[in-house]
Amino acid sequence: MSWSGRSLGAWDMSFESLLLEDLAAPQKNAIVGGPFGSNLVSRDYVEQGVPVIRGQNMGGKWVAGDFVFVSPEKAAQLAQNKARPGDVVFTQRGTLGQVSIVPQAPYSEYVVSQSQMKITVDPDKADPQFIYYLFRSEEQLRYVLNSAIQTGVPHTNLGILRKTPVSIPELGTQRAIAEFLCVFDDRITLLRETNATLEAIAQALFKSWFVDFDPVRAKAEGRQPEGAIQGSMSAAEGRMPKAAMDTTTAALFPDSFEESELGLVPKGWEVMPIGDSVECVGGGTPDTKNEAYWQPEEFSWSSPKDLSGLQSPVLLSTERKLSAHGLAKVSSGLLPSGTLLMSSRAPIGYLAIAQIELAVNQGYIAMLPGGRLPVLYLLFWCRMNMEVIKGRANGSTFMEISKKAFRPIPALVPSAEVLAAFEEVVGPLFQRLVANERQAQTLTQLRDTLLPRLISGQLRLPEAEKILENSL
Repeated sequence: MSWSGRSLGAWDMSFESLLLEDLAAPQKNAIVGGPFGSNLVSRDYVEQGVPVIRGQNMGGKWVAGDFVFVSPEKAAQLAQNKARPGDVVFTQRGTLGQVSIVPQAPYSEYVVSQSQMKITVDPDKADPQFIYYLFRSEEQLRYVLNSAIQTGVPHTNLGILRKTPVSIPELGTQRAIAEFLCVFDDRITLLRETNATLEAIAQALFKSWFVDFDPVRAKAEGRQPEGAIQGSMSAAEGRMPKAAMDTTTAALFPDSFEESELGLVPKGWEVMPIGDSVECVGGGTPDTKNEAYWQPEEFSWSSPKDLSGLQSPVLLSTERKLSAHGLAKVSSGLLPSGTLLMSSRAPIGYLAIAQIELAVNQGYIAMLPGGRLPVLYLLFWCRMNMEVIKGRANGSTFMEISKKAFRPIPALVPSAEVLAAFEEVVGPLFQRLVANERQAQTLTQLRDTLLPRLISGQLRLPEAEKILENSL
């Protein structure tokens, strides 16, 4: 993580108050909304073509994710609704306050959906990344929410967007502030990409050993088993380099299969109900109207909401905490660090390993460490068997899987020696993933603390640079 360290003490930090439309480029359709009504509907979508920016593509700094497409001919009909690299896109309805920038690649043009709006900023007046960060600030977000039309589903419109007041410094200072904040985002992105690779390596190892049974098949065929991890995984290619497995590890695997209720499995490995191989508990919610259960805030308490936005399968903190009186109302009590949490309803299947002691609500099945199956094995077992798990769910209002329905699901229990070898390889990967996630959250918190003060001019860049240096 680096910053140029340039001296900015003499820079002009005076701010000018304008309307957002004053920053639009002097060209046609510089600030527009999406197509009106039936001009763009789901039947217009095709497999390839010009991507459409929808709400689900607006989760981060850059427009990204899984796109739907329209044909080039349809996109030509919607020429006035196009967005191009450098444009700033805003949500019109749905999750108000979302803002993203159109990236330089991989597409040269997009169509904004009916629920989005975009502005092409005048490069002589404003920096797109500064505008993005400006609309990420609490004050600007508050304006967006407070100015929204409240009839029906809260929404905004192009007229409101045009007349949104903004306060900006001169262009050079905008760029310097944006560059400084980009340091945080770039580092956070790198950490998250690294974690995705680490997770993929561990997932591939689990699949190789415990789903495809590659080492057992190799030995049964008289071949030397291939190693699971040599070097690093190629994130771009999504594959793992192959190398010979060391003889000590290879000796842990059987060389034949036997029938079981799960079909053919390695000889000597057991199949048993998941509830017999790990302790599964639920939780509860103390009366939210009784302040004595929630104050003072002493013990972490989690609901599946804490897992909904996680970038990695680790939980480092919770939104709410209980008092000692509140904790006494949760029958499962305080669960140890290292507990695997799986949301059991609305929706089923969020997964994370808690890195803190915590209590949980009734929306979880929590799997405690110390059972026959280690927590890291369970994490990937749950992922590989999620359709089976969901198939045991029921409910009239929303689908839910109870502990009673979960516990009988048959699970493969490899030998203790093979499980230990799995943990020996995957454990360090997971520890690195946790460390990366802690650093990403620290950087996120620092960025979010500095952002409003920089954007408003309350904090000068040299001062922010010192804060950054002292935090690293």
